[in-house]
Formats: sequence, C-alpha cells, structure tokens
Amino acid sequence: MKTSYDHIVIGAGALGSAAAYRLAAAGHTDVLVLEQYELGHTRGASEDHSRIIRHTYHSPVYTALTPAAYAAWDEVEDETGLQLVFKVGGLDLAVAGTPGARELDTYRASLAPLAAQGVTWEDLDAAEIRSRWPQWRIGDDVVGLFQADGGILDVRRATAAHIALARARGVEFAPGTAVLGLSSSSTHVTVSTSRGELTAGSVVLCAASWTPTLLPSLGVDWPITLSQEQVSYFATPHLRDFAPDRFPMWIWHGESFFYGFPVYGEVAVKAARDMAGRFVTQETRSELPDPDETERVAAFLRDRLPGAAGPELVSKTCVYDMPPDREFVLDHVPGHPRVVAAVGAGHAAKFASLLGEILASLATTGTSRHPIDAFRADRPALADPAFVPSFRLSS
Repeated sequence: MKTSYDHIVIGAGALGSAAAYRLAAAGHTDVLVLEQYELGHTRGASEDHSRIIRHTYHSPVYTALTPAAYAAWDEVEDETGLQLVFKVGGLDLAVAGTPGARELDTYRASLAPLAAQGVTWEDLDAAEIRSRWPQWRIGDDVVGLFQADGGILDVRRATAAHIALARARGVEFAPGTAVLGLSSSSTHVTVSTSRGELTAGSVVLCAASWTPTLLPSLGVDWPITLSQEQVSYFATPHLRDFAPDRFPMWIWHGESFFYGFPVYGEVAVKAARDMAGRFVTQETRSELPDPDETERVAAFLRDRLPGAAGPELVSKTCVYDMPPDREFVLDHVPGHPRVVAAVGAGHAAKFASLLGEILASLATTGTSRHPIDAFRADRPALADPAFVPSFRLSS
C-alpha cells in the first residue's frame, strides 16, 4: 500500500464500493478503499441477501432519481453478466381512511412525474388484491398501490460486483484498516489509520453508522441518530405460494411500517418492521436479535399473511444512520471541500450504484448532473438545533 493517492474511499459497503467503481469507470484509477473489517462483513448495513428497490417513494426528490438508479444497475448487470435486480413487483397496502392510506396518496403524487417516462402503476381494492394474491388475509377496507418494477436488489451480490469491477480497473482495497481521524488542507486530505498516515487529493466518506465517530476530527457534528434494526426469515411450509413468480415485495402502511419479500436468498420469507426504535451508539449496538421484535413481525404475518408464518429460520441485525429528517446526505463536508460524505439514512441501498456515480462526480468535479439539492449538508435538519426529528418515510 502506498501512502499517497488521488482519491481515498472510506468504507467498502454498498455506497463505498459503488463510489470506488464509479471513480475508476470515469478514469480515476489511483484510488484506495479503506475498510476496517473484512470485505463483505456483516457488521454494517450492506449485508444479507435482499433490499427493496422501487419507484414508489414518499417524495418526488427520490422518484426523480429512481429511473437513473435502475439504469445504473442495468449497467452493472450488463458488464458483469450477473442479475442484481429482480422485478417481482411492489405492493403497498393500507387501511382506507388511515394515515397509512394518506401515505399511499403521497406515493401516487410522487410517481406522477414518472408517467412521461413510461412508469405505470395500479390502484387496487381489497377484492383485486385478494384475487391476485390470495395469500393476503385482509378486509374490504384495505387498499393497495402496485408498481410492476418494484422488487428485490441482491445487495450482497451488488456490493461484491462493484468491488470486482473496481479492482479490474486498478482500485486498491485495504481491508482490516481502521480510520482513526481526518484532517484537510487546501491541497490534500490526511487520513490517520491503524496502518499509519495516508494522504489523498480527495476523500469520499461512506462510513455509515461509523460516520459520527469520524466527523468530529473535521470539527463537524451532524445530529445523526443510530437505530438498531433487524429482519427475520420465517420458514414457511408454503414455499410455492411465496415464490418470486407468485408473490411481490410488499409494504404495509399501518401504525407500524412492516415490509417483506417473497422467498429469496434463504428457503424462507423475509419480513421486518421499519424503525423499531431501538436507538443505540456504536458502543451499545448488538448483533444479537431481539426475540420480542421477531415476535412482533411473526404476529403480523399470522394476522395478515398466515401462509407465510413459520418457524424463525434466522434473524439479523443492522444499524440505520439517520439525519433528523431521514433524508440522504450527499455533499462536501462544510469547511472541507476535499471531503465528500454520504449518509444513507437506512434506505440508500436501492440507489447505491447511482449514488456511487454522484459521489465520484462530487469528488472530482464538485457537482453532479443529478438533482441532489435536497441532500445538502447545510439544510435545516443538519444545521438547525431546533429541528424536530421525524424518521418515518411517509411525507
């Protein structure tokens, strides 16, 4: 390992690996990626088999990016020959007259600008939902929104593909190298690591839930909340009913925000509750799943998807890194024009390849051709101490 590079990426998860690939694809090959653990480790937020990918979103600032996100994954699939995106369809459900149903109204409004690009969706009543997917046990008061392009991103395979593509272009990876601190000047950035000091013309910080431990060395203290989340796989005895060609990815907009997948990755269905509300630090987080949380999800399945309920196969934990408005951060760190930071807010995986392109462009040209103004680092959520946090992806 050299001690000086044009670009250093911190973190080799979904966003960091994508940034490294996109830097190299743009011709910037003097790149080093620092990862404190082994590549593909399970301590971050980029492991497991699947993540949701979708056009349906709570805000047009995201739907403005979803076509480019799908196109970015198409590029990686074309280059590698690997299938990363599985369009099994995405179904959002809520009880009519509830706040969840109003969330579906917001999703429809956010989708509307995509109609000109050929993105279509369907409004479904309970009878149509039961007709298409009799696995659901719902009353006549349930409404749905179906979008055929929604589905599964194989996040583990996607991250590994980005790493392989970056390496093929000369990017160097240094696993087992912890970053201890950062400092910057008008000419370079100094990165203090467990293997000594390194310098770079720019740094791309993709440290996820470790970001709050590194920003203070730059004199920055963004109010990032860490939330320990978990997913569970349930060994349904009705595998054929929940195969990807018969059952979609789904989100239930209730008092709790449940979501799940058809059988993929494990011989089981995957389901979880978004924002379990177990707020942690890097010191207090745990890799041990919470049995009470697993039971909450299992109870939902028994109530609404009884055929999916089965013995718990495995549960896994991860940590969300969330600004107070739970929107991304994609910007230069204030006061440090040679340091670009990304905060994924617990929902960035579906955009990872596109965000890698955005971060690479910010690091090399200072700008991006994509609409990312909503993700600036000087917005009120990060700059105003009086900003009231809101972590639900609903409005």
